[in-house]
Amino acid sequence: MPGIRGPSDYSQEPPRHPCFQINSKEPFNAEPPRSVLISSYVTPVDFFYKRNHGPIPIVDDIERYSVSITGLIENPKELFMKEIRKLPKYNVTAILQCAGNRRTAMSKTRAVKGVGWGVSAVGNAVWGGAKLSDVLELVGIPMLTGATSLGGKHVEFVSIDKCKEEKGGPYKASIPLSQATNPEADVLLAYEMNGEPLNRDHGYPLRVVVPGVIGARSVKWLDSINIISEECQGFFMQKDYKMFPPSVNWDNINWSTRRPQMDFPVQSVICSLDDVSVVKHGKITIKGYALSGGGRGIERVDVSVDGGKTWLEASRYQKTGVTYIADDPKSDKWAWVFFEAKADIAQSAEIVAKAVDTAANVQPENVEFIWNLRGILNTSWHRVHVRVGHSNM
Repeated sequence: MPGIRGPSDYSQEPPRHPCFQINSKEPFNAEPPRSVLISSYVTPVDFFYKRNHGPIPIVDDIERYSVSITGLIENPKELFMKEIRKLPKYNVTAILQCAGNRRTAMSKTRAVKGVGWGVSAVGNAVWGGAKLSDVLELVGIPMLTGATSLGGKHVEFVSIDKCKEEKGGPYKASIPLSQATNPEADVLLAYEMNGEPLNRDHGYPLRVVVPGVIGARSVKWLDSINIISEECQGFFMQKDYKMFPPSVNWDNINWSTRRPQMDFPVQSVICSLDDVSVVKHGKITIKGYALSGGGRGIERVDVSVDGGKTWLEASRYQKTGVTYIADDPKSDKWAWVFFEAKADIAQSAEIVAKAVDTAANVQPENVEFIWNLRGILNTSWHRVHVRVGHSNM
């Protein structure tokens, strides 16, 4: 595409903050320390996890960059950045979470395939850009449309990057047209992150942000938008990011029996303590994040300091000093919620957190029950261990 290109090697990667735990160098996949996540409701760009499938694209001439909108529509169009910027700008606070967040913990049950993520493949940002529903109106697709007159029912996003899984082709994914044309779904063509232009790692100059859905559908470095009749047939829609039962292995898997994963389930993670921590005798503070997909709020977070025998309810908040009410219009429905509880620790203990969303979905107790060969959607109770003693921290 004029103005932007996807390199075939990793010689021109952007600089990254040294705090990252690198889980894969080429392509670059890395996460920040968990304690960083709860230091700010809006995750600073420098500390937002990095998820890539190939070398980072390079913009040579932003004035020549454009996005084509084609497919089962009567009025195909090529959009330049100046045209996208003329549309009403919206700021949407939303988390992105890799479907493989907490994969490493799942792999301890049985081996899985995928990048070994800890608990920090997630971040909360303020995304700025045009609503996809407004963009699609420019090619004659009204809001709240489920199908075009030519039979288009899905919106495919195609990147400019080069992925080995696509045999050197671009990353691609799709969402239903009904979601894309619904302004309440807040799907964006984003050109800003936390009030600044996107950086290269996060999709400069333009990316898709699909709130409430696994990060794999929020395509970066957007090249084209295609209106298609069926779901995208790309690798990451059809041969990855699907949830299989524990009985399925690499010998008996049939990818066609499962739909591509979209919404993520309810999740919570303790971030103020490592997997194993030494603490002083007495009261400790337990803090972390909770979230759910599809715009569902967090109704409750329960914390236990005895491995789940007894529980106390944690306080919940988004912005400091502002009472959080799940599903209240004043709350950020696509964002995470922080939780906090204080408890006395007299001896060694297993501390557990579990969240409940507004649909009464609750995290499963054991990871064994949700094990799957790709290691996605580990939403089991989050457990950390503490030992009372002298600490050098």
